[in-house]
Formats: sequence, structure tokens, C-alpha cells
Amino acid sequence: MPNRTGCDFSFRKTCYCRTRYYCQCKLGTECEVSIAKAVTHVTWEEDIEEPWKVMVVDAGIKLTSMTAILFENIGLMKYEELFLMLITLDYTEPISDENVTVTDTAFGGISVRLYLPKRKSEGQRPAVIFVHGGAFVLGSCKQTAYDSLNRWTANKLGAVVVGVDYRLPPRHQFPVSLEDVVSVVKFFLKDKMVIQYGVDPTRVCITGDSSGGSLAAEATQLLQNDPDFKIKIKAQALIYPFLQVFDTLTPSHQDYEQGPILSRDLAIRLAHLYLTNDKALLQAISINQHMPQESRHLFKYVNWSILLPAKFKKNHVYTEPIFRRLNPPYPELMDSRVSPLIANDSELRNLPLTYIATCEYDILRDDGLLYVTRLRNLGVQVTHDHLEDGFHGALSLMASPLYLRLGMKIKDKYIRWLEENL
Repeated sequence: MPNRTGCDFSFRKTCYCRTRYYCQCKLGTECEVSIAKAVTHVTWEEDIEEPWKVMVVDAGIKLTSMTAILFENIGLMKYEELFLMLITLDYTEPISDENVTVTDTAFGGISVRLYLPKRKSEGQRPAVIFVHGGAFVLGSCKQTAYDSLNRWTANKLGAVVVGVDYRLPPRHQFPVSLEDVVSVVKFFLKDKMVIQYGVDPTRVCITGDSSGGSLAAEATQLLQNDPDFKIKIKAQALIYPFLQVFDTLTPSHQDYEQGPILSRDLAIRLAHLYLTNDKALLQAISINQHMPQESRHLFKYVNWSILLPAKFKKNHVYTEPIFRRLNPPYPELMDSRVSPLIANDSELRNLPLTYIATCEYDILRDDGLLYVTRLRNLGVQVTHDHLEDGFHGALSLMASPLYLRLGMKIKDKYIRWLEENL
């Protein structure tokens, strides 16, 4: 019997976990049909604050995703372009207030937004370099919530804050975004810039959320292990970071594949564009069969059966990876600049004070938890906040019109840690 789209459920195929099947109708739309009682649905609606706000946002994102798929199928626009159009509506102007002077400028040719506290400082100021999230391909430090966070950071800490507006894929693919972040840090910490802005180069933190957390982690690894870069970063702060592409079926990926906010499908559809436009890679990542045989020795760094705390494993059973040689191959998949979690022990030992925030209802939860384990095992000083009622993207929902309390809670924990450690 046809469904509401006119599809008769022909051409069925089984999904990666063999608990659902899909059909591709003649119109090219893909309809998902859940097999009753075949998969455990992890509920979150009763466990988080302000569930109606979250459900409205979650429904809006899923509707946007379905619309974007339709628009791409009919050739109207690329999938990511609809999201970009909507997010651009949230960009703010660099308006100074009574506490902070805000300007848009460029450091070494890379666009940045600079926040300078107006109150006088008795000595040199700390500095925070902020790297925004957005699944690698979306967003800006100019978004309302990020602008609000960086203003608050500058005023509360008396710190100089630099929001990096790195270039985005798919126009600028790996490693351009990372190179932009590293270039901004190096430019900002030149002697003449440090003097100009009154910054203490020994009190610098690199911060990022989501994919920005990945870029922040990668930049910190590169800078701390660069013998030619004499300044050592004092701290890094990673808020629900993306840290590895090796295993896209960790327990959190399985438990929260439908979100809230960030679904597994949405994350993969957007994030694969960081490396390529090739749909073959998207499909391979979706079934977790995208890593080559040559990567086998690196899986010890992402083996959640060993590194993940027991309470988060639940009833999941670890299975050996299924290797696959893609054509063309993607050597970037084995690059620690894409997956900072796979950096070797000697590189990680050099890392500075680290703050990591993870959220329970988040497909990226386990990335952060695995990184906490690896860093602590190597003697790195780590502060870890796990929000049992948290979900991905909450920080970007703390401003108007939602003023989500969870986002404000994450902000407060992050600022408190900076106050105590920077």
C-alpha cells in the first residue's frame, strides 16, 4: 500500500544496523520504515530541561534536512546551501557596548572578530581564541550565541577574545579551515600584536565547540608540537567536540542517532564535505565501512571497549572494524589533523591544561569521553564536565529567541573554568 508520498515501498534495502529497512521510490525519495520492536528507542524528552523548546528546534532541523534533500534531488540547490542561507540570518554586526569594543578585522588575511575589554587592566590580559562549530561547513563566530559568549568572556575575564571566521568547505576543503585557525593563532601571538593588545602570551586558551572543538584540538596539537613555535598554549577548552572519523558506530552514535538536534545522518551529510563532495564517501561512512586496511593499527586509539567508561557502554558489544578500499582513496581519513583522537602518545603528552564538556544525549559524547581517558592516561591535566541532561548544540541555543537554560549552564561552567585556570 503506498504511503503518503506515493511510494509503494518497493526496492527495499536493509540499513547498516539491520533493524530498519528503506525503500527508494521512483520519485527518488528515500522513505524509512521502522520494524516494530526491532530497535530500542532511547527517549530524552523527559530527561532534559525545557523539552518543548528542544523538540521544536529538533523538528525544525529535521524538516530543514528533509527539504534540503528534496531541493538537492530536484537540482535546486546543494544540501548544505539551505542550512547556510538560514544560519546567515543569525549573523550579527560588530556593535560595541559599554563593556567591550567589538570590531571585524583580519589577521594574516583571515577574517576575525575581535573583542577588547574597555575596563583598564593593571597588567597584561589573558586571551581566548574561539573557533565556532557547524559540522565543519556551516556557521560563523558572528552568530548571535557565539557573539554573546565571546562578549561575556571578554568582559568577565578581562580577556582579549578572537573569534576566527575560518573559510568553509565545500569551497575550501581540508586542511584549509585548520590552516586558517593555526595562522590566526600565530599571527595574533606575534610580538607586535601581543604588545598592541596588551596580551600575556603565557595565558592563551584555544576554545571550540563541536567541529570547532575538533579544529581547536588539532590546532593545539600542532602548535604544542611545533619546535619553531616558541610560545606554548596554556589551555584548550573543547565543548562537545568532534574528535574522530574512524568509528561512526560508537555507543553514543547508536543510542542517539536521531538526535536531539544533531542526528547521525545530518552530521555525516554535512561533515563529509570537509574532505570531499564525493557521495561514495558519505555512503561508506554511513555504514561505517570507510576506513582502509592500513588504518588497523590506529584503531587502538578509538577502541571504545577499552577506553570508554563502563557506564557508557551499556549493552553495546564492540565489533572489529570492517575495512574497505575506496576509489579514490582518502588518506586524510588516517590523518590526526582530521581525527585528533588518533594522535600518538608523545604528541598528546605535550598538551596543555584541558577542559572538555560532554553531553549525554549527543552522538559525539563518546569522542569527548575517549579523549578524556587518553589524555588522563598520559598525565595531561583534564577537567571534565559531563552534563547528564545535555545535548549537542545547546551552547548555540542560549541566546535570543530561545535563551535555553542548558546553553547558559554550559557557558557558566566554561567561564568558571577559564577564570580558575587562565
